[in-house]
Amino acid sequence: MKTKLFLFALLVSSCLFAQRTPETIESKKLGTRTFTVVTPPSYATSPEKSYPTLLVLDGEYLLDPFEGILKYGAYWDDLPEMIIIAVNQNYGETRFADSEFDDAGFPAGSGANFFEFIGQELYPYIDKKYRTIPFRMIAGHDTTAGFLNFYLYKDNPIFNAYISLAPEMAPEMEKRVAERLAKIAKPIFYYQATGEGDLKEINEKAAELDANIKAIPNATFKYQNDAFKGASHYSLVAKAVPNSIYFIFDGYQPISMVEFQDKILKLDAGYTDYLIAKYDELEKRFGFKMKPRLTDFKAIEAAIMKNKAYNELLPLSDYANKHYPKTTLGTYHEALYYEKTGNYKRAIKTYQRAFTQEAIREITKDFMLNRAEALKGKEDKPTEDVPAEVPAETPTEEPTEKKE
Repeated sequence: MKTKLFLFALLVSSCLFAQRTPETIESKKLGTRTFTVVTPPSYATSPEKSYPTLLVLDGEYLLDPFEGILKYGAYWDDLPEMIIIAVNQNYGETRFADSEFDDAGFPAGSGANFFEFIGQELYPYIDKKYRTIPFRMIAGHDTTAGFLNFYLYKDNPIFNAYISLAPEMAPEMEKRVAERLAKIAKPIFYYQATGEGDLKEINEKAAELDANIKAIPNATFKYQNDAFKGASHYSLVAKAVPNSIYFIFDGYQPISMVEFQDKILKLDAGYTDYLIAKYDELEKRFGFKMKPRLTDFKAIEAAIMKNKAYNELLPLSDYANKHYPKTTLGTYHEALYYEKTGNYKRAIKTYQRAFTQEAIREITKDFMLNRAEALKGKEDKPTEDVPAEVPAETPTEEPTEKKE
């Protein structure tokens, strides 16, 4: 019995936590290379799901801070789950050999081999073995931060997002990166961070690159530069990691109270369109489909009710039925529309449909049937005679900062 309980506990724990897997690959260009792959908690339990990837150079010491902030953000649904690939480079002179460049400022020798290893050997291996989507990020520190910029020199770079922490740049890199960002057609996210207490040469070149990027007219990429006051070459990493990830995934988060008050409530119309556009943009930007959050449905419903835009409950119902079929969510919004526009008989019939549907959160069968019962005996009103207040029992609420 104890053995069975132990095995059960082991199985449960493996489903709740991210998994670290040491990997080895025999490279034709570099020989034996080792790295660690971290899969998110849902990887084993959601075989239909694929994930973006983050390639972490200097994996021995950069993996932990990146994994930590990603786990924290995913816990609160502020950041997506992703697969992390941490390349081991901190032994001997490996990280410097991997980042080698010539006098003209281009990858050379072992640096050219490492450059090709990432795109031609490592990623094909990862994409074949793990469930990935094409959205790729890369991060590095000082020497490796400078190296990752080389991927921008290609017309169709293999990475979508770049996290450059205190970069030691190759010759002309502070000009070439800006030139390339201005020309690359695909959407790019570029993040750079420096610390006030770092080497003068690092900060000067980073500042020049920052100025060159900011001078680009009509930029089609997303860019952020952080210069941390009082930070050293090493402490800036702890500050920059969360900033970089939240910069890249800005907009991924659920609708907040600030977004609700400053954007949604101020709309004259198009509340449901706002919700649809939010998730369409996430799919377009990152390449993964997300089921709209229930809290976001509630936020849009709250805006509709507050602004008495009851006609928008019908498209909200359609959107709910698309993503949560066979549940009470879409039926509730449809019935609420009929109720608020005074079509009580149809509202009753719609609420009663919940008897054959699956409950979703507080919109239970009992709740829906009670709503129907409360409307019995009411006479239908003209469609233009819309009630001004929301009944107290309606499960409508504005978004809160805390999640359940």
